[in-house]
Amino acid sequence: MHPAALPIEALLQDVEYRTTRGPGPGGQHRNKSDTMARLTHRPTGIHAQAGERRSLDLNRAEAIHRLRLELALRHRTPPTDPAPPAVGGAETPDLHVPSTLWRSRLNGSKFVVSARHADFPALLAEALDLLAWLDDDVPAAARTLELSTSQFVRFLAREPAALADLNRRRSARGKPPLR
Repeated sequence: MHPAALPIEALLQDVEYRTTRGPGPGGQHRNKSDTMARLTHRPTGIHAQAGERRSLDLNRAEAIHRLRLELALRHRTPPTDPAPPAVGGAETPDLHVPSTLWRSRLNGSKFVVSARHADFPALLAEALDLLAWLDDDVPAAARTLELSTSQFVRFLAREPAALADLNRRRSARGKPPLR
């Protein structure tokens, strides 16, 4: 399972958690207590932090969301499926089955999720893992996840860094960027 898809309690078992005082302005109470949360996922070295609020609990929750998002963007998990489908053919075998979480977000012909929802990092990780597995074949990934290509691109665009990374890889292959 991708670390971004783990329940928060399970993810935090692999996380180093530190608090510190936040830098910068913020009033007379800002530097009297540790309110900045810094998290590092030990197995990958990926880290995130938050310190915009005066509340350590709010900053910790935001840092957890940011860490899950960074894990989704920067860490690829090999698929558990046996082999990648034959890309480009009309008859692509259905070797990857979307997760239960992914299917729960399909509402008829729409895919419903906000970029701020707790499920978003896990869904993004699933989409990016599948894209990596399919060698960035966007139409094949969209079909596999039961979306249209435009829906899939709109989903990726909810996290600009995900779409930017995909467009960099496409550009290196001489393909036009997706918008």
